[in-house]
Amino acid sequence: MRLRQEARVLKEKAVSSMVAAAEAFNSPYDRGRGTKVLLHLQHSFEMLLKAALVQRGIRVLDPELGRSIGFEACVRKAMQHPDIKLSEADAGMLRAIDAMRDDEQHWFNQVSEQLLYVHTRAGVTLFDDLLQRVFKEPLADHLPVRVLPVSAHPPRDLALLLDDEYTQIASLLRPGRRATHEARARIRTLLALEAHTGPETRVSDKDVDRVQAGIRGGAARSEVFPRLEQLATATDGEGLLIKLRFVKSADAPPVRYVADESVPAAAIREVDLQAKFRRSASDLATALGLTQPRCLALRRHLGIDNDAACCHEFVFDSQRLTRFSDNAYTRLRDALGALDLDEVWRVHRPGVGPAEPCMVAGCKADS
Repeated sequence: MRLRQEARVLKEKAVSSMVAAAEAFNSPYDRGRGTKVLLHLQHSFEMLLKAALVQRGIRVLDPELGRSIGFEACVRKAMQHPDIKLSEADAGMLRAIDAMRDDEQHWFNQVSEQLLYVHTRAGVTLFDDLLQRVFKEPLADHLPVRVLPVSAHPPRDLALLLDDEYTQIASLLRPGRRATHEARARIRTLLALEAHTGPETRVSDKDVDRVQAGIRGGAARSEVFPRLEQLATATDGEGLLIKLRFVKSADAPPVRYVADESVPAAAIREVDLQAKFRRSASDLATALGLTQPRCLALRRHLGIDNDAACCHEFVFDSQRLTRFSDNAYTRLRDALGALDLDEVWRVHRPGVGPAEPCMVAGCKADS
């Protein structure tokens, strides 16, 4: 494959950082090890995503600032590009790595060996997938033959791992332990893991305070970290050929959010709705390559405007603004190739009344 010059440089930087992350992970020296792993791991993916975008002719320089776009913008662009095919689960894993790295770089957290392992192993799996998908190169081509990825603690069931971590935090918060700083560091890591299930995740001291109060009040993990109930891992292969991916749990209960800090379950974190529902109808249509009327017809067909995970109406004094989430974009994008858009337009175009039945297969507009 012939590479653009900038893509070649970025890809080389990505591979170098991934090798450095693997080297740091397998280092026998603990001092600074976790920090090195997270810094190099996050940097490797930012460079790889930018290399992939540049190779596909996607702009990664902000024309106003004259600087390259940030990590989150790279993730969003990669999710939208059909050749890169970054899934929601992959994006969540990258956001979790970035959130843990952010705390490690700008403040402090404490990532257990098991959590570090599953994210590093899943990172290697995804890096290899992307490298082959975009550049037709396996990661093995860039590693010396002497590299032997070894962990003294093989991967465990994620739910048990999170339960153990939660139990340790509760133990650290017991009266007389004088270990609140360590407990809060571990809390920050679990809060960072919520990025697996929501792009709007941000870790703040306010969140840590709520979680700490919830744990001291005897709340269960499912109450304090409801988003983590949606998270699971899937493992393929064995030995040196093991592949690990994060997936959504099939048994995940619905997540509820509260903004009233007087509610006893105040450890459940708030959501920045303006960050979650960041797309206007015009933005959505542009991203999909549709006119606004045709995008409206497709939204009607899929029932997007009636789905609380996809659509939210903001009220500002006398103004009402309807905005859409990345979930809406993903559902609309995925439906484009599987539907007869002319038939969708005939049935759901603006001006067609609700009395006309929808004959498009799988229509959810009336559900």
